[in-house]
Amino acid sequence: MAESLQGLHRSHRCTEVTNKLIGEKVTVMGWVQKRRNLGSLIFIDLRDRSGILQIVFDEPKVGTDNFNKAGELRNEFVIAVEGVVQKREAAVNDNLITGDIEVIASSLRILSEAKTPPFPIEEGITTKDELRLKHRYLDLRRPDLQSKLILRSKVCSAVRSFLIDEGFIEIETPILQKSTPEGARDYLVPSRIHPGEFYALPQSPQLFKQLLMCSGFDRYFQIAKCFRDEDLRADRQPEFTQIDMELSFVDVDDVIDVNERLMAKVFKDAIGLDVKLPFLRMPWQEAMDRFGSDKPDIRFGMELVDVTDIVKDCDFGVFATPANNGGSVRGITVPGQGGMSRKKIDKLVEYAKGVGAKGLAYLCVNEDGTYKSSFAKFMTEEELDKLVNAMGAEKGDLILFAADSNKIVWEVLGSLRCELAKQLDMIPEDEFAFLWITDFPLFEYSEEQERFVAMHHPFTMPYEEDIEFLISDPAKVRAKAYDIVLNGCELGGGSIRIHREDVQAKMFEALGFTNEEAYERFGFLLDAFSYGVPPHAGLAYGLDRMIMLMTGADSIRDVIAFPKVKDASDLMTEAPSPVDDKQLEELFLSIKTT
Repeated sequence: MAESLQGLHRSHRCTEVTNKLIGEKVTVMGWVQKRRNLGSLIFIDLRDRSGILQIVFDEPKVGTDNFNKAGELRNEFVIAVEGVVQKREAAVNDNLITGDIEVIASSLRILSEAKTPPFPIEEGITTKDELRLKHRYLDLRRPDLQSKLILRSKVCSAVRSFLIDEGFIEIETPILQKSTPEGARDYLVPSRIHPGEFYALPQSPQLFKQLLMCSGFDRYFQIAKCFRDEDLRADRQPEFTQIDMELSFVDVDDVIDVNERLMAKVFKDAIGLDVKLPFLRMPWQEAMDRFGSDKPDIRFGMELVDVTDIVKDCDFGVFATPANNGGSVRGITVPGQGGMSRKKIDKLVEYAKGVGAKGLAYLCVNEDGTYKSSFAKFMTEEELDKLVNAMGAEKGDLILFAADSNKIVWEVLGSLRCELAKQLDMIPEDEFAFLWITDFPLFEYSEEQERFVAMHHPFTMPYEEDIEFLISDPAKVRAKAYDIVLNGCELGGGSIRIHREDVQAKMFEALGFTNEEAYERFGFLLDAFSYGVPPHAGLAYGLDRMIMLMTGADSIRDVIAFPKVKDASDLMTEAPSPVDDKQLEELFLSIKTT
């Protein structure tokens, strides 16, 4: 039978009870982690969010009624215990913060009984994700998940503290806003008051934070909920959280400076890491050429090498054709893997095909200096020697080549170097490698839409010297954009914004918008700009992704209290779910079935 507190007040969390309190009376409350009945003594491991504390029930000291109640306790019962702290005489547990003390109970109240959980409430369980997410409220009792969410809270606190000290003002922007479909799909919310019209949930606070700069707020930040209706991956969720900021009267160096110092503060406060400043900066083109990625993991080597000029005149058509038709041939050298079996190499070929390659060519440098290759018969010994020298390969190394358009070659080798680094255990543990990627292309060509689209968004400022190419040669224009990358993941991104009316008009023209279309989508922002807008810039971090990297979690689901699964559903609440006809009628909606 569950009891009430009846005026009882908790004095300490479990790990707040220390050997400094020996001899003092404490009141602790929490969940039963484990019970051990030795007949004359009953031991209970009591768990709360801080950790575990051992409670000892000795019948002469706690009384027969309480001793009998202690004998009825089961895992996950919620209890309140009064008792005196004493030093453990034996069985000191060095694995617990409280391992050298225990509480000798003087009273016990069972606040709530519990059914047997469907999985153990402990760290490192192998229970299927689906079962854990169905009972997420139980999963969240596990110390490893709780520690991640507590760290998340520390990060948010450090962010707020730093930015407020730097003169930023925290301002909330609307959740219900206008749909501006230029990017990922919006989540739409039907309006009851305006039949047939819809709000959109924000993909980011982008337009509103620029309006705040027009309003003179100078420095804004927000820890903002955002929504994107897109396919899920390990580091994506339909709803996610951004650390969002915007600054006036700044250029690239100003934004980078404040954000490097922010990262130093956050990582020091949250995990005790001293981040070395300044971070490395790398232009987008260099990142693509060296790593095949605009979010490169620089903790290991195996950089890409361009051998297009070496092979353009060879008789191997797989190399020569793209080399002479605007594509490229590039390779990576895998140290010490020249003896890799053909079976393993074939698996790498299949992996490469899975990320867009037509195939993968290989060359093994044997220990005696000879070569084993999938294409040796098409090339002379001199051509092979040039390839090996260009790749910097040594005896015992394996070289892998991709040949196609630059885009495909980058994607294939960029993915392959990361996959091989994981397989070969080449990635240093507990290393945090930050860098900035700068000088992005302003546009990228969309084959699907058959037009140039903004690589970031339509309000990103081009370099002054590239403005003349906005209409005549959009592919040539560089953006004053910057991404902050950590261990091969994009941690955040931003840009200097367009504040000049003439540049914004050219930007819309390059994107294929008429004046009417531009005003239909962004008229409120353009109107605001006509009343005087300061030069401004911003940046947004993915908070969930940041915590995932800090904690070494495999998925952002592990750092979000109540996440969705791959099909964007919630297994616990069973959302999304049907609604009744009355609700649909009020919104002037009907469901079309196929």
